[in-house]
Amino acid sequence: MSEIHHALVLNLHQPSCNLDDLLETNEWEVKEILFAYDRMPRSLWSYEDVARVTLSMSGTLLETLSAPSFQSRVYGTVDCGSMLWALQNRRLFDILGTGYYHPVLALTPEADWDDHLTRWRGIAKHVFWRSEFQGFWPPEMGFCMELIPYLKRHGYRFVLVDSEYVDPVDEMSWQELRYRPHIAEYEGEEIIVVVRDRQLSDAQLAGMDYGWFYHEINERTKWCDFPPLVTTATDGDNGGWFRNVNARSNFWTYFYRQALDEIRAGNSVMRPTFIGDYLDRFGAHGRVTVRRGAWNTDEHHGWDFKQWTGSQAQRDAQVRINDKYHALAKAADEKGASDDVRQCLAEARWRVLRAETSCNVYWGEAWVYRVHGDLDAADDWLNRARAGGA
Repeated sequence: MSEIHHALVLNLHQPSCNLDDLLETNEWEVKEILFAYDRMPRSLWSYEDVARVTLSMSGTLLETLSAPSFQSRVYGTVDCGSMLWALQNRRLFDILGTGYYHPVLALTPEADWDDHLTRWRGIAKHVFWRSEFQGFWPPEMGFCMELIPYLKRHGYRFVLVDSEYVDPVDEMSWQELRYRPHIAEYEGEEIIVVVRDRQLSDAQLAGMDYGWFYHEINERTKWCDFPPLVTTATDGDNGGWFRNVNARSNFWTYFYRQALDEIRAGNSVMRPTFIGDYLDRFGAHGRVTVRRGAWNTDEHHGWDFKQWTGSQAQRDAQVRINDKYHALAKAADEKGASDDVRQCLAEARWRVLRAETSCNVYWGEAWVYRVHGDLDAADDWLNRARAGGA
């Protein structure tokens, strides 16, 4: 049988200050989340020869985990410094770039995209001691073609997209469309798109046994006349499957280590891979376009972003975010600004960016107040800037 290459991709994100706040209200949940992070390298230390895991970690999560104050608070639970050091193991882990505050970029003002991308690379370079990140994870897989020139400018080779939105330009089979990387182009800029299998990803998030998964990937790729790349991508810190501390009910200890053991024993044609390594060997083939959309959420398909725009309060918050940028840009264009004014503008700027966090409008209207809280604070700093600084 031919080899089936498998890219396991996990998105890890916590909103700004969320873990600190949860320590005051739900300490056990913080422990579950931290155990989920720490369990990854601990489960895989002895599998460097076969295990390959690709991670996206938001800037706000990296900010929290690398903060000495937070590390001190949770030291008796997880040694965050050692855990982050373990994630630097390039034989086991590859890191995808993303947006610092985890915005749904397709819903975020285009003028803010560069800041989100630049700020994430800044903290990731510090945490992971590297400056090269080949792949990009759009938060919530919220992709639009207009992102392509920005991703290329920031040095990205490929981007993850959801299988539901990929349309072939060249003629290709169902298997080719889903299990082969392709090229997408926008305004003369090209990037490789790697297609996430939505159905298999749903199973990965919900919980599955190795036998089912192995049978499924064989059935789905049996007509491939090319080396297939099966990409499954989900959250890696949400849900009982990843948080469960019972070894018989956890993704790593129940499913993934069995998969690796079967590969070592010669009983499996599944080959865990980093996406960049697959591209180096087999390249990308065929041209596609990608429609606007996000991955599926608990209640919605994702194509209309309804999870983030379903109510009037959510839509009003998005409108205010868009208006806020223009006020900030106008203030930033003022000539001859003093150091105090520039500092005020910087304070306003990061609050506008944080207001764009996807979680703020994910939970219906429950967290919309966070958008307005940050934008109100940004208003205060803008008023100081207009008054000549603090």
